[in-house]
Amino acid sequence: MDASFKTVDWIKDKTIYEVNLRQYTEAGTFKAFESHIPRLKEMGVEVLWFMPVTPISEKGRKGSLGSYYACSSYTKLNAEFGTEQDFLSLIQLAHKHEMKVIIDWVANHTGRQHEWMDEHPNWFSQDADGNFKERNGWEDVVDLNFENQDMRAALIGAMQYWVRTFNIDGFRADMADLVPLDFWMAARKACETIKPLFWLAECEDIAYHSVFDASYAWSWMHAITKLVNEQSGVNEIYNILHDYAQYPLGAYKLFFTSNHDENTWNGTEYEKYGIAAKAWAVFTFMWKGIPLIYSGQELPNHKRLAFFDKDKIEWTNQPLLGAFYKTLIELRKNYACIIEGDSFNLPTSNNQVMAFLRYDHQPEKNAEKQIILVVLNFSHQVQKVELEHDYLKGQFLNAFSGLSYSFNKKESFELMPGDYLVYVKRES
Repeated sequence: MDASFKTVDWIKDKTIYEVNLRQYTEAGTFKAFESHIPRLKEMGVEVLWFMPVTPISEKGRKGSLGSYYACSSYTKLNAEFGTEQDFLSLIQLAHKHEMKVIIDWVANHTGRQHEWMDEHPNWFSQDADGNFKERNGWEDVVDLNFENQDMRAALIGAMQYWVRTFNIDGFRADMADLVPLDFWMAARKACETIKPLFWLAECEDIAYHSVFDASYAWSWMHAITKLVNEQSGVNEIYNILHDYAQYPLGAYKLFFTSNHDENTWNGTEYEKYGIAAKAWAVFTFMWKGIPLIYSGQELPNHKRLAFFDKDKIEWTNQPLLGAFYKTLIELRKNYACIIEGDSFNLPTSNNQVMAFLRYDHQPEKNAEKQIILVVLNFSHQVQKVELEHDYLKGQFLNAFSGLSYSFNKKESFELMPGDYLVYVKRES
């Protein structure tokens, strides 16, 4: 990362929760979402990521409501969601509950009807005949022209507007690597004259970590899909995780089993990963990085949410996986070895069973040594594994059942299909 940038301290042990506001409630408004904040806080969520809150272009609109990612203004709010005061009140309520708020920022393109177009057509990509262009096959948007310095300045000014006016805490940059890196460099420098922010890039180009604090773990996600389809095994996963470990010091990877794109276009986590969906969710919290929960995963949600039309999440009074996610979030809050510790991969006899330790390599003087054992069965069969390590000695607590077990360096485990085990130990 550029020496002038510093990652905000508050992100390191946080869980990000992606809010699909349109589908979250019947009203689909900021006000209606406010009632869910206490529940999410109780679950342990401390960072809310809102999909774009800007108005959506009428021209070229897909479906009845259009794409969040085809804006008609960078400095106005989508009236369907509420007023500026409504959004400000929501952010203030989130901050009151000690939650941070980041917003989606779509710098690569706008909708086909944007308020800049009439006055500044050269701020957009154009062909020889002056027609607006888009290079990725997305029919409802137009690319911005990053060779135009006035456009860059206006776009950065719009980002600053959201920081100043609404006191947001960071940005999730949509398709970050489609935008020149030097733009993001200038944007971060300008925005952080106001306050320190968290920067999340939707990309997996290591060069973008010179500006961004975190990037997507897409290679990992694609590899686990292959494992689920029995086209590869856990060793391929470990190879990718090893590559991530070579990232610049302080760089985070974002791990997830669902998000707005995956849910709609590729299927829910249950479609993609089947019986192993929860086991992979456990991994996203237990490996070094930042975990993401998408709207409704705590239900669990078994349906694909429509992208361009209303398709409300069907909430229940007590989401069945609320306690599951709360346990995982609390583990990250209580065990620093998950956040900053080392990993040791334990060999298993099956290439669809993953076992690893998270531990303090050098705990602080007089501090308790933390050790966590994670065993995950991604297969549809019962699996028996034997694990051996000097750290597997003493009393260990099953994080989900609360039952205590005495380990003596070499232990056998029987895992049901899709099973997940997390054992924690603390010793002097």
